Amino acid sequence: MAEFKFPTEEIELPSKGIIYPESNPLSSGIVEMKYMTAREEDILTNQTYIKSGIVLDKLLQSLIINKNINIDDLIVGDKNALLIASRILGYGKNYIVTIGGVEHDIDLSLLESREFDETLIEKGKNEFTYTLESTKVVITYKLITGKDEKIVDREISGLKKLNKDASPELTTRLKAMILSIDGNTEKKDIRDFVDNHLLARDSRAFREHVKNTQPDVNLKYIVDSGEEVTIPIGLNFFWPDY
Repeated sequence: MAEFKFPTEEIELPSKGIIYPESNPLSSGIVEMKYMTAREEDILTNQTYIKSGIVLDKLLQSLIINKNINIDDLIVGDKNALLIASRILGYGKNYIVTIGGVEHDIDLSLLESREFDETLIEKGKNEFTYTLESTKVVITYKLITGKDEKIVDREISGLKKLNKDASPELTTRLKAMILSIDGNTEKKDIRDFVDNHLLARDSRAFREHVKNTQPDVNLKYIVDSGEEVTIPIGLNFFWPDY
């Protein structure tokens, strides 16, 4: 049987790659991906992967042509772009989803990368500065990567084992993001600041700032009724009946 060459597509990352070090292949801002096959469907239905929460990472690893790319290096917005591309390459651009009890037929090919201010990014450096509105404390922070997500998930799981009623998701994520407080990089001091000194209004404003300025795909979509919905991305994104 003659060797079959899988068709591929080049996917542009929302960050344009400028957030990654030059030595990282993601710095090109382009990721080449192959079309999904039955092999990838096996990955999507692998119960071990699903229970471990790694099924989407395994899918991306299989679809990305350059095996030197580490999925854990991807910031969330770039990973979203690759997952959307995977869905289109696998099952086409039309995504039928039920949101709020209403079924919508969404054209994924119409989703675009959100505009962001490139001057906020020092090439090759995932580090940003923000001044808290109420206290005027200056913090530096990074955008969460896949590696950070796994660390945060493990810490949250451990905290919940110690206290089943705990709900530490928000503060744990903030502690992972913040790199310094008024120049102080000590982890214990950052943790103390988040737990005891970060005002709720400042926390909310900071989270809104990050959401509105980080490179990402615009997941807001105007459906036929004129309503704006947010497209959920998870395992159901590939298997709507899951």
